[in-house]
Amino acid sequence: MCDTLVALGNSTEDGTVIFGKNSDRPFNEVQLITYSPKRSFKKSDILKCTYLEIHQVPETHAILLSQPYWMWGAEMGTNEYGVVIGNEAVQSHEPLRSVGLLGMDLLRLGLERGKNAKEAMEVIIELLEKYGQGGGCAYEDQNWMYHNSYIIADTKEAFVLETADKWWIVEHVKNVHSISNTLSIRGKGDDRKKGIIEHAINKGYCKDDDDFDFAITFSGSPIAGTHSPYSRGGKSTILLNENKGNITPSLMMRFLREHQAGICMHGGFESTGSQVSHLRNERKSIHWFTGTTLPCISIYKPYTFPIQGQKYYNPGPYQLINSEWFWCKHTKFKPINKKIEIENIEKIIFSKVNDLLIQEDIISENEFNEQIKILNLATWNKSYELSR
Repeated sequence: MCDTLVALGNSTEDGTVIFGKNSDRPFNEVQLITYSPKRSFKKSDILKCTYLEIHQVPETHAILLSQPYWMWGAEMGTNEYGVVIGNEAVQSHEPLRSVGLLGMDLLRLGLERGKNAKEAMEVIIELLEKYGQGGGCAYEDQNWMYHNSYIIADTKEAFVLETADKWWIVEHVKNVHSISNTLSIRGKGDDRKKGIIEHAINKGYCKDDDDFDFAITFSGSPIAGTHSPYSRGGKSTILLNENKGNITPSLMMRFLREHQAGICMHGGFESTGSQVSHLRNERKSIHWFTGTTLPCISIYKPYTFPIQGQKYYNPGPYQLINSEWFWCKHTKFKPINKKIEIENIEKIIFSKVNDLLIQEDIISENEFNEQIKILNLATWNKSYELSR
């Protein structure tokens, strides 16, 4: 249960790429903002993911994640090169595996190993084909398993990658796009795993080459001809299309706080973390994370690389929940009656960040980073105040 959205430069107000995601998970599953620096490894090093061990690579990139505390992987995140990825749970005709790389592991691996969106996508595809995807996707329910779809973006372009076990298909985003918890790529996509159409025919998913339509063929479900404002996927698509040319980071946050269709999800499953990334061509990208559940009562905090000096946790997995984590404090004292205060705080922070972006040509990179660091910590302090 998630929603991932992206708007390319031809659809945003300032010509940059803007990405957003809500991570919808069990309501009591802590999700932390974690950071891992660039690291080097020996050729013989082995990497332990959530359920599988795989070979490490010589170097990994610095990454910032929104990470369920118990797993190695992450629901969403970014790296130092401005690559962002969000994933969705999807179901298909293909069997589920009890052991494999979690879709969230693949997401983190794409960020650690890809310097642009295409590279990150190729990393995920290569590892998917080699190791497969699988394993329990919830700490308290190991029987909850699913396949994954992704939006992978950088400062120039974005891709939708959808999977069914080891089968995959890709669509190159042209302007705006959103994915929810259903397969969505129609027809034959822009690229696909060799043999996928023959496999579908042999399995009886479709009659022949002309009958192949990935979303329908692999899900077995009909696809509505119009977007419903009462479904999350339909509503997010409508919002993106209605606002082409005017999309900003703050507007993307408004989309993620939508309640008519439940993009901001409440209940047994909740939007337990949220990210909006302002991917700026050849300039400093700004990444906004809530680090708390329910974006409608959370403040988005600004981050930029290098991350040192900003608030983060060491990456998981963690065995136990720490009640001192801010996510837990926010969840216990949800500031439901403080939405106006949250809105005013965000307006002030946004204004200060925008002032910095205007001045970035006349201030040093070190000064820019230092000012973002100050704003990051100030926003966290305000969040603590509201959750007391």
